[in-house]
Amino acid sequence: MKCVLIIPSWRPEDIFPGKTAASQINYWQPLGTLYVAASLKKAGHEVLFLNGAFLSEKEIIEQSIAFNAEFAGIYSTTFGWPKALLTTWKLRQKNKSLFITVGGPYPIAMQEKCLKDSEAIDAVVTGEGEYAVVELVNMLENKGSLHCISGLYFREKGQIVQNKDRDFITELDEVPFPARELLGDFEKYIPPPATYKRKPVAVVMTSRGCNRNCLYCFQIDRKREKGIRYRSVANVMDEVELCLQQGYKEIKFIDDTFAADYKRAEEIAGEILKRKLDFSWFASACVNQVDLPLLQLFKKAGCWAILLGAESGVQKDLNTIRKGITTAQIEQSVKNAQKAGLKVFTPFLFGIPGQTYEDALESIDFACRLNPDVANFHALTPFPGTDLYDEHQKYGTLSSNLQHYTYQGAAFVPHTLTREQIAGLRQLAFRRFYSRPSYLFRRLLALRSYTDLKAAYTGFTSLIRLWTEKNLFRREVSQLKS
Repeated sequence: MKCVLIIPSWRPEDIFPGKTAASQINYWQPLGTLYVAASLKKAGHEVLFLNGAFLSEKEIIEQSIAFNAEFAGIYSTTFGWPKALLTTWKLRQKNKSLFITVGGPYPIAMQEKCLKDSEAIDAVVTGEGEYAVVELVNMLENKGSLHCISGLYFREKGQIVQNKDRDFITELDEVPFPARELLGDFEKYIPPPATYKRKPVAVVMTSRGCNRNCLYCFQIDRKREKGIRYRSVANVMDEVELCLQQGYKEIKFIDDTFAADYKRAEEIAGEILKRKLDFSWFASACVNQVDLPLLQLFKKAGCWAILLGAESGVQKDLNTIRKGITTAQIEQSVKNAQKAGLKVFTPFLFGIPGQTYEDALESIDFACRLNPDVANFHALTPFPGTDLYDEHQKYGTLSSNLQHYTYQGAAFVPHTLTREQIAGLRQLAFRRFYSRPSYLFRRLLALRSYTDLKAAYTGFTSLIRLWTEKNLFRREVSQLKS
């Protein structure tokens, strides 16, 4: 069967302020969609992948029709849902018989609502899609019943049918590697400036799920037993070697926390050394799951940077979001990573329930004292499907404009702050952190390559705008729901 997998058209300005987008934009390889594509190909189906990061809506529709697609799978985030809806309608206008399915974070969370939003949508895949989509396409090809496909909502004779939930994939080694060959020019897929060392960059996920319980974090398994499902180290390394054979020079491991299993993290680093693989890599970790020996091993194995989830410099706020860490652990992990010779990235959040303006200022001071190589300051965003989204009335107000659910638009405002204060705090934090003479001098000394110079230039131009533009991060919200 001819299957087209689509990420609807979007532009950097849809997410980031237009005047700073150049220093923030990232084009990640869409692993979820590429996993589904690989599974469809393995089952014998023909697959076309269309990425709206690089294609207009018109081009997506035209190429889908020219391909004579019989099945369309459309991926959607929360902020991207309005554009996904538009794509489904335009596809339906061009091809009445095309079976249109949606999946991704927003459909997984909202399920039946997505079918109600658009009569052009035939079905919603509500969990991991590798097996569900293959079963669906096989059933469509054989004109069978859809009632037996778990994890599926679908439309039948004007009614919405809800099948039983699908069990999570436990044997992850059996899932084929992402179909990166469908990306075309993979040089286009690069993270923001200064967040990679070598290119091209591939993203790899060595595990799925999370055993933590953060208030704002979306996990498809949050209403069922939480836990992490691991791929074997051998399976991970086989994919890494395949990426290197395909020409990639750097790997970003995008697990929620790469070191949740300390021994396994050691084994991965050890296997990289054993196989004498030449690539640079980046990982994320929780601050209470790494120590100096592990970070030194990472460095020896080619790791150049690590993201350590700080989120706040105020213990009260960390407790509120159920982070399960202390400010002392944050400080120690950053010191250990820097001692190991790693670049350190730390994200911070404004708009935490109960956070006051003074708390936010304290968090900015903490970030400056912490002195990581890169700090990001986001607006806390409770996506649909999270505990904070479901219980937001206790803590504040939510925007009903889905395009504000990007970590940039202050979709959530706690009772203790205003939307204008959150936008202003973000701008103040970036100004203070990146304008420090000691930081600027350190960055100047670290310049080694053209990539470094390019990153420094885009960062400098954004810094100028941070000081010269008023309300740089403010986005108007037309409607609130309480």
